[in-house]
Amino acid sequence: MAVFTSRKQKQNLKITFDNDMLVIEMPDGKQQVFPLAFFPALRDASEEDRADWTHAGNGIRWNKLGLTVTI
Repeated sequence: MAVFTSRKQKQNLKITFDNDMLVIEMPDGKQQVFPLAFFPALRDASEEDRADWTHAGNGIRWNKLGLTVTI
């Protein structure tokens, strides 16, 4: 007998910054790449502020910056 749960599985995203690009790697290995020029607050942020993010629904929220990127 199968057991089902309504809890969503935590998705492990990998966020990196390469040159002037934001790279988001999904758990299945697919990547989405955005120019940091699209997000000046993120482009100009410190490493500490860039590292303070959470995965929320269909987006990534940088808490200290008040920025959400839809993925």
